[in-house]
Amino acid sequence: MTSVLYSVRLQLDENLEQMQQGSMMRKVKSKNWKKQRYFMLQDDCMTIWYKSKMSGKAKSAFSVSDVETVREGHQSEVLQSLAEEFPAECCFTVVFHGRRNNLDLIAGSAEEAQCWIKGLRHLVEIVTNMDQKEKIDQWICDWFIKADKDKDGRMNFKEVQHLLRMMNVDMNEDHAFLLFQMADKSETGTLEGEEFVLFYKALTQRDEVLELFQEYSEDGKKLTLLELVDFLQQEQMEGDGIDEHAMELIDRYEPSETAKARHILSIDGFLMYLCSPDGSIFNPGHRKVFQDMSQPLCHYFISSSHNTYLMEDQLRGQSSIEGYIRALKRGCRCLEIDCWDGPNGEPIVYHGHTFTSKIPFREVVTTLEKYAFRASEYPIILSLENHCSVEQQDVMAQQLKGILGEQLLVTTIDGRVPVQLPSPEELKSKIILKGKKIGHLEDSLNGHLDNMPEREDEEEEEGPETEEEALHNQNKRKEKSFQQSELLVPKAKQSLSKELSDCIIYCKSVPFDSFQHSRSHYKSYEMSSFAESKTRKLIREAGNDFVRHNAWQLTRIFPSGLRTDSSNYNPQAMWNVGCQMVALNFQTAGTEMDLCDGLFSQNGRCGYVLKPTFMRDPETAFSPENPQSRGNNSPLNLVIKVISGQQLPKMPNSKEGSIVDPLVRVEIHGVPADNARQETKYIDNNGFNPHWGETFLFQVWVPELALLRFVVEDYDKASWNDFVGQYTLPLTSVKAGYRHIHLLSKDGTSIPPASLFVHIQIRALSAESD
Repeated sequence: MTSVLYSVRLQLDENLEQMQQGSMMRKVKSKNWKKQRYFMLQDDCMTIWYKSKMSGKAKSAFSVSDVETVREGHQSEVLQSLAEEFPAECCFTVVFHGRRNNLDLIAGSAEEAQCWIKGLRHLVEIVTNMDQKEKIDQWICDWFIKADKDKDGRMNFKEVQHLLRMMNVDMNEDHAFLLFQMADKSETGTLEGEEFVLFYKALTQRDEVLELFQEYSEDGKKLTLLELVDFLQQEQMEGDGIDEHAMELIDRYEPSETAKARHILSIDGFLMYLCSPDGSIFNPGHRKVFQDMSQPLCHYFISSSHNTYLMEDQLRGQSSIEGYIRALKRGCRCLEIDCWDGPNGEPIVYHGHTFTSKIPFREVVTTLEKYAFRASEYPIILSLENHCSVEQQDVMAQQLKGILGEQLLVTTIDGRVPVQLPSPEELKSKIILKGKKIGHLEDSLNGHLDNMPEREDEEEEEGPETEEEALHNQNKRKEKSFQQSELLVPKAKQSLSKELSDCIIYCKSVPFDSFQHSRSHYKSYEMSSFAESKTRKLIREAGNDFVRHNAWQLTRIFPSGLRTDSSNYNPQAMWNVGCQMVALNFQTAGTEMDLCDGLFSQNGRCGYVLKPTFMRDPETAFSPENPQSRGNNSPLNLVIKVISGQQLPKMPNSKEGSIVDPLVRVEIHGVPADNARQETKYIDNNGFNPHWGETFLFQVWVPELALLRFVVEDYDKASWNDFVGQYTLPLTSVKAGYRHIHLLSKDGTSIPPASLFVHIQIRALSAESD
């Protein structure tokens, strides 16, 4: 079967031809695990196979569609450890989407390494730039190649039936055979490549889309320009410049050049539009930075991670610079570094008093210098958990300044004491340190320093909120006291390094006493951190005070010390009171990270989201427990019709021949009055093209804080439902009308072509311009 990459876009160059011939390279897992493997690009130009010397059998290594990027040289911890043995020009790392481990390879020569690096990057670029139709066509090709065991490029009906079950299709055998015969143009009793595509497209005819098309098409065969404009106005709620927009859609999605010239849209073009970003539920205008970025930092929600260096749990997990790279690529703007004294005078990063592995502080800073502003140009806040001696704090300061250079902010932007925090716009491409500071900013700017810092509460050991946590912290303090005595480190508070203290500018850590105390004693550049349960207590007792506090000062929230498995708390309650830096364990997939990714999917994924107007006023009356305090007495009515699903994936490790029984749950996450969920019935044995046609009504009092989440599960009456896919977005980014929702996997990566088809109505929304 001819790959889409051949038939549509690919021109074979020397790199790809050499990759198809294959190369012997070392696959590296550790300093002591280096195995020779023969890697080869398959004819489909989408899959790489390898052979080992031991078995001699070819095995699938990976698909190009799974590759996120290719890094040259010693850009992984494993390859760094081999830097003296193998030159950087022979080494490269294949980085995959999601949580799959990277693949470290060492080629026999620099030329061979460059061949694979350039070739893979070229293929990844092609896949990234595919439109929806090409992605679906490639998906079909992938399945055909997977099922064509003897590689003869054809399949009989029995093989097609087996393939359909692999693709999550359970259909009537007579109907399937009729479609098979219609597609068998060569009348050989088998389907070759293009015949299989024809069979698949007959199988996937979208009746619900055809009905919608015919509702607006006078002859049922095409949409004229005026008919398309009617559809866009009446159903999609498109506004200004609609005639020009309709022309653009025809030009962009109509496959027939003749139809384009006549300004008409065929059913194929109509379906391509609905499946495209223009037909997505997510507002295309929100894919770029569209919010005012000139407000003070405290007026934004800031994407924040906890113990960013950890890849797994909090007790024995691996510490890795990969944690920082992945967080930064997701748009994270507040990263945490736990710093401890290391050997040879070099600070190290790890979760202290645990069995987590250790990484040099220098490597973390070097990684930041490389990746800090690739996904976003807006400022990064480094939350320093400083447990080092003064001598190694001096080393930290020297490494930060030496490696980061001008990226590191070491004075106020205008040299004066700030009345309020600067804006993300003013701090573009700057890295800001958060930590303890000797004296006040005014003192350091004027050259006058107090000898002692303020009380040095350790941020992640603030007062216990439960008996269980009290016991946990007591034991931790005992263990720390013992270890300090063993190391002859004073148990009393350690002093701060003046050199490191001078680098703390806009994010000086101070202990929290009360909201009233903060208002009367602290400055805008000072900030406090709270454990999750203390935060919940303050929300219950003084929600409005918390909102007001966050209108002028930054707040960081961190998970309980009891979350040793790196689980996450629900961040929504903290956002509801305006907490800016709600830190989560980015390595742990689940609802909480879905909400985080959903909130920060807007504003160009830059890691900063402007808070609503009613949360930016220090005298605001808003409290999440009283949604009418927002100033609007009428809720928004949200009507969602879940129509159908397309190509829902099977569960990993599911039984042979099993097919999902999908249901869809629609959730609203926001202030307490808005939290709601409703779900469809399940569809028996159909993950391929299930149809629900169920409508749900939600009332939302504070749409500016609400997130809309769609979850698809495989119903199981005997146990828990299995997760299939999800999609989460801000309610303010939802587009009305007939929309497709392109589902994401558990770890937040796309799973094309899996999607939901829905209709959205939004009524009585009081739009607020910021």
